[in-house]
Amino acid sequence: MDTGLLLARLIIGLALAAHGSQKLFGWFGGYGIKGTGGWMESLGYKPGAAFALAAGLGELGGGLLMALGLLGAIGPALIVMVMLVAIFSVHAKNGFWASNNGWELNAMIVAGAIALAFSGPGAYSLDSALGIVLFTAAKSIWLVLAAAVILAILNLLVRRPAPAAPPAS
Repeated sequence: MDTGLLLARLIIGLALAAHGSQKLFGWFGGYGIKGTGGWMESLGYKPGAAFALAAGLGELGGGLLMALGLLGAIGPALIVMVMLVAIFSVHAKNGFWASNNGWELNAMIVAGAIALAFSGPGAYSLDSALGIVLFTAAKSIWLVLAAAVILAILNLLVRRPAPAAPPAS
């Protein structure tokens, strides 16, 4: 069980951390704050650089916390928050399948993050090594995940996408 949790934490956590580093630093073929900020503005998030920073920090921070097994459900909650915003800002309109840029992959990441939040990080984690038990009780996990959902909704509410172009006559 502990080996499986470690493997899941590392794969999901490091993948999200890498996505965050694309947004923040331009690593791994990413566009950095400036490029990602321009894309964020095209989605209706202004100022784009601030939203790029927030998304990048959510992915990098959440991914590293999850990979390390540190601070219980905080890392998974950050990942859930960022993925919900991505689903409803970018992917939902494209349907389910990832091959059409749909929300399939994001939903799997959300499910994995929630599963890891409730299962705990396992014996091979910093929480276990340091005796940290923050955000590991079911009630606190639900509260942290609820806060992530609320923050995602607030993020979506401040979005101001450009109005649709009128049909050509």
